[in-house]
Amino acid sequence: MSDTPALPRMRSWLFAPGDSEKKMGKAIAGTADIALLDLEDSVAPENKPAARAMVAEQIAASDNRGRLWVRINPVSTHDCIADLAAIIPARPGGVFLPKAEGAADITQVHHYLTALEAANGIPQGRTLIAALVTETAAAMFRTGEYAGDYPGRERLVAMSWGAEDLSSALGASEQRGPDGEYSHTYEMARSLCLIGASAAGVAAIETVQPEFRDLDALAARARRVRAQGFRGMLAIHPAQVDPINAAFTPSAEELAHARAIVQAFADHPGAGVVALDGAMLDRPHLALAQRLLTEAGEK
Repeated sequence: MSDTPALPRMRSWLFAPGDSEKKMGKAIAGTADIALLDLEDSVAPENKPAARAMVAEQIAASDNRGRLWVRINPVSTHDCIADLAAIIPARPGGVFLPKAEGAADITQVHHYLTALEAANGIPQGRTLIAALVTETAAAMFRTGEYAGDYPGRERLVAMSWGAEDLSSALGASEQRGPDGEYSHTYEMARSLCLIGASAAGVAAIETVQPEFRDLDALAARARRVRAQGFRGMLAIHPAQVDPINAAFTPSAEELAHARAIVQAFADHPGAGVVALDGAMLDRPHLALAQRLLTEAGEK
């Protein structure tokens, strides 16, 4: 793949309906790492043609297109190729594929992108892909496929999960228990996304929190899933962005501790275990510290 673009930060992904210039403009002007312009669920079928044109105009007018991504329609629909044909000439940073059901869907989108990039003078592989990988029953069985060797694999940079479409597919009337936490099926979806993303070496992105006014609960959830291994979170309201960014940004204390771990191992080359602050740390602790520093932009 030539001219591979630098990956954007992926802490916060803010959805904005593709048929609302006002909401798209607010998302683009805001602090979200990725403004996710939506052509799927938030746009009624009769509005999709107009929304495609509006999204393309918003992207073309931007001086930072790398952080402007588009949620297209599922690859199984006719709307998918119509979406791509409309938006790719404007050069978005990437596309967000809903209802993905395995590596074959990534390959199909990759072939569409390859043709459209060639037709529009865009470097091959420039358009990245993120996938929602748990929105259908079939998708749940295929989250391990994304780690394989298949055409388009190099475009995939993130995987996320969703509860709303999955509950609809299952005919389930509720997703959460009395304590407000997701029930087993949806926790399994979250886990499969996280494990699949880790196997594929891409970022795992937490799903939305529909209760957009409860920012304390949002921040607590974002911190919890970050500790579990997620690298970012989807947002449905601009007010959610700053708490998400804060939760997924390492604190000064975290960075200092990570540097101390790296230094402790550097001071004892070849050691499998070192002592630091009264604790014994082994090589997995070193790997986590190095990953944290890398994500924070430190070597």
